Amino acid sequence: MALHRRLSFLRRGLKTPEPVPSPSCFASPLAPAAPKRTSLAPGPTKYQARPELYGAYSTVDDVKGKAHKLSSEAAKEFEKASAAAQAKAGRIELYSGRYYAACTFGGLMACGLTHFAVTPLDLVKTRRQIDSKLYTGNFQAWGKIFRGEGVRGIFTGWSPTFFGYSAQGAFKYGWYEFFKKQYSDIAGPENAQKYKTVLYLTASASAEFLADLALCPFEAVKVRMQGGIPSPYSGTLDGIRTIAAKEGVSGLYKGLYPLWGRQIPYTMMKFASFETIVEMIYDRLPGQKSDYSKGAQTGVSFAGGYLAGILCAIVSHPADVMVSKLNANRAPGEAFGGALSRIYKDIGFSGLWNGLPVRIVMIGTLTGLQWMIYDYFKIFMGLPTTGGASQAVEKK
Repeated sequence: MALHRRLSFLRRGLKTPEPVPSPSCFASPLAPAAPKRTSLAPGPTKYQARPELYGAYSTVDDVKGKAHKLSSEAAKEFEKASAAAQAKAGRIELYSGRYYAACTFGGLMACGLTHFAVTPLDLVKTRRQIDSKLYTGNFQAWGKIFRGEGVRGIFTGWSPTFFGYSAQGAFKYGWYEFFKKQYSDIAGPENAQKYKTVLYLTASASAEFLADLALCPFEAVKVRMQGGIPSPYSGTLDGIRTIAAKEGVSGLYKGLYPLWGRQIPYTMMKFASFETIVEMIYDRLPGQKSDYSKGAQTGVSFAGGYLAGILCAIVSHPADVMVSKLNANRAPGEAFGGALSRIYKDIGFSGLWNGLPVRIVMIGTLTGLQWMIYDYFKIFMGLPTTGGASQAVEKK
């Protein structure tokens, strides 16, 4: 009878009823004891941001969301402004007159703004180069300057720094792009690719030679303003007029040779190492340079610039010390060679490296930001960023 009932249920597609009592009723008491697991939602933490308003979002999530929103809005505004600027300027052909003009303006912004931003560091570095016993460290120096000269004292020399390095940056970047193209055409495509490092070195040296003619008068005023306590000049124009009246125009250029000695090796290292480092970075990244976003490309520019800046600081530091010493201590009419020998006798070889750690931090940051700003402006104008592609590829 029982078998007949089970077959009847199976034909109807129904589940066979369990016998009473069910075997499952014995399973629970005889099963091994095990702790009952329950999934509990995490409770609110002290960092929870207004649960009644934000639900499960924490303060960090809220900040991240707002930051992402602001970033997206900023990117949209940048794209809008970039499109407007490109529409107004028209399409800029590579290596045309307008291309070099854009590079010149980009260099002006990159160098003027960054050198102005690090004026407090430059002030301490210059004073320690002139008198190594004046301060024991950067923070001690800034504290002493603030107590004695106020906030304005910390930015002593900002105006000749801003105007001088704006002019220098404009000439340096503009002429570099020009000479790089000219020397590349002279060498030919094959030799330009084969000897590209030599190309970078010669183009940057030529550009810096001209750029320093614009920088030198401002550098002379800056060093004297920063070296004197209190500053002997009320501003840049006052400094230029005073030096020219007392020493003639040559007084503004008496530091030109050591300035060339500092800036030309510095710029050769800055451009050649940057181009090489950026190319190495892209070679080790998956894909091509064009596969990466504009933000990623400017990030590579900053990283390459920072590493190049460290090398620049080391190469050019002895000449930088001499520039500060000559502008501050060279007597009117004193021969360049005689002044150089006298200063070296006073400070010795170790004195040529005074302030190097400060300068490494300053120049590394400075160079990284300069390349980032410069390439960001090139992107803004619809131009490719620097480095990471051969001349032939870039021209296409």
